[in-house]
Amino acid sequence: MTTLFVDADACPVKSEIERVATRHKLPVVIVSNGGIRPSPNPLITTVVVDQGADVADMWIAERAGAGDIVVTGDIPLAARVIENGANVIKHNGELLNERNIGPALATRDLMQDLRASDPFRQGGGKPFGKSDRSRFLDGLERLIRAARAGR
Repeated sequence: MTTLFVDADACPVKSEIERVATRHKLPVVIVSNGGIRPSPNPLITTVVVDQGADVADMWIAERAGAGDIVVTGDIPLAARVIENGANVIKHNGELLNERNIGPALATRDLMQDLRASDPFRQGGGKPFGKSDRSRFLDGLERLIRAARAGR
């Protein structure tokens, strides 16, 4: 059975995940370092891991496998779970898979190097908006249907 794993510390779509998972009767595991209010929904399990860099990512990577869906904006985590056969969707609805994870990792590394070389470089990504939320919902629906169909 497909399980939805959520890298929850900076996830802006937790309520959408819960709504879609409830409709499809799929279990969800929300993983964080703390500060996440547990849901009363019986399909939702909240896991609080120890503080530390990448502890939540390691927890998810050790458990997510073939047919599962991982919601994360963390590209290295996405690469690890894709190797395990899991499907990955970012908060903005972008799907990551074995075909596009290499370029995504390279872009992430390049941007990290650029930020490190210019201490005055400001800004981040664009703000999360309604269109991102809509793309996420559409992408999650497609992933769930594909997982159920065994694709």
